[in-house]
Amino acid sequence: MKAAALSRKRILVTNDDGIHAPGLEALIEIASQLSSDVWVVAPEVNQSGAGHSLSLSKPIRCRNVAESKFAIDGTPTDCVLFAVKHLLRDRKPDIVFSGVNRGANIADDVTYSGTVAAAMEGCLLGLPSIAFSQAYTHEHPVKWGTATHFGAQVVRRALAVEWPRNVLLNVNFPDVVAGAVQGVRVTHQGNRGFGGYIIERTDPRGGTYYWIGYQPQESEIDLASDISAIRSGHISVTPLHLDLTHEAMRRKLGTQFADEFQLG
Repeated sequence: MKAAALSRKRILVTNDDGIHAPGLEALIEIASQLSSDVWVVAPEVNQSGAGHSLSLSKPIRCRNVAESKFAIDGTPTDCVLFAVKHLLRDRKPDIVFSGVNRGANIADDVTYSGTVAAAMEGCLLGLPSIAFSQAYTHEHPVKWGTATHFGAQVVRRALAVEWPRNVLLNVNFPDVVAGAVQGVRVTHQGNRGFGGYIIERTDPRGGTYYWIGYQPQESEIDLASDISAIRSGHISVTPLHLDLTHEAMRRKLGTQFADEFQLG
């Protein structure tokens, strides 16, 4: 897609950190470098870890925050579905951007991430969709300038390639200032293990409550993975596939079940 054509496209921006998140403003800045037709539909409150969930058991409400900017009291998936099927139904968006998430969404994170899930929903609706995340280190300021400096460049290069309909992109920016970025790596999804744990607490009335803690495990060195790219100061661009079928196992099972047998 040429720059001139991209400038005429309608871009839908969403996230999972909520309508007031600084990362959302960073993504609006990236989108605005590409097109003047930018619409924002984001969750009213933080929805981190919501995954690809829909609000099926409660109604959702929409609040007009500013011109072309709306807050939804639902999940990131709700936001994309609401925007495409209702709010912008007369002229649907051409592209979906989700993020910029506060923290990397790499390896196993993508299965939990509301940021990636919003891009998944856009992909399911037939729209080129990109999830953006900015890695950071706790107790240090998030380097949003890295994402805003390189985001539009990454999009222009990525959209110049023809995409299959069931593929989305997961873009992660490293925890370094823009001038220290080492380049771009096209990666595969790594594997490091979730490392979740349970924290038990007692409230003032003596009742017990729990927090789910998050601590990723260390992973093996794999230079082609998104983990390695981020650690080495590179921008990671990972194409993700909505078809979760494991082809090698499918073929093995096909052989196993090739002969008829009696179910008992």
